[in-house]
Amino acid sequence: MFTGIVTGIGSVREITPIGAGADMRLVIAAPWADTAAIPTGASIACAGCCLTAIEVGPDWFAVNASAETLSRTTLGTWTVGTKMNLERPLRVGDELGGHIVAGHVDGVGEVLAVAPENGSHRWTFRVPEPLARFIAPKGSVAIDGVSLTVNEVQGATFGVNIIPHTAIATTFGVRRPGEAVNIEIDTVARYVARLQEWR
Repeated sequence: MFTGIVTGIGSVREITPIGAGADMRLVIAAPWADTAAIPTGASIACAGCCLTAIEVGPDWFAVNASAETLSRTTLGTWTVGTKMNLERPLRVGDELGGHIVAGHVDGVGEVLAVAPENGSHRWTFRVPEPLARFIAPKGSVAIDGVSLTVNEVQGATFGVNIIPHTAIATTFGVRRPGEAVNIEIDTVARYVARLQEWR
């Protein structure tokens, strides 16, 4: 369980195909001073995707990504040097600064536009049609693992504002229109929709 408050930017150091090339092992450079103390088996959100640390070093950790994960997230397009948002799991008693984020990516969206707006930037995204109904104005959404508030929604597109701090502390500082991003819808929206279907 995560909050969508990014605690560091990592980068892909090594990629090794495994499982007859369908899966892959990733070594990710991490910025935390205590990276070597991360226990094997710990969950780490990488661009919003919950992955399990299978090995750790002084400034890196390794994970395995299955074919399912590679096909349903942006991880399948990663190369050596790709940067991603990182977040360690929420602990009981931690401040919940964003919103409840499971690290289960619901789909891949696209950056449509970025435009200056006063002291921030307005970002517009398009999501797959099946996800559009879960995104509501003033609701929460996780984009590449970042907890954000939705400003407006029009069909399958929606906008958020990114303040300068968020741009510096996350990969929004290097994202560009046309790029793919991982989308996780709000857990509350998911369950409300399920209850409506049950009726």
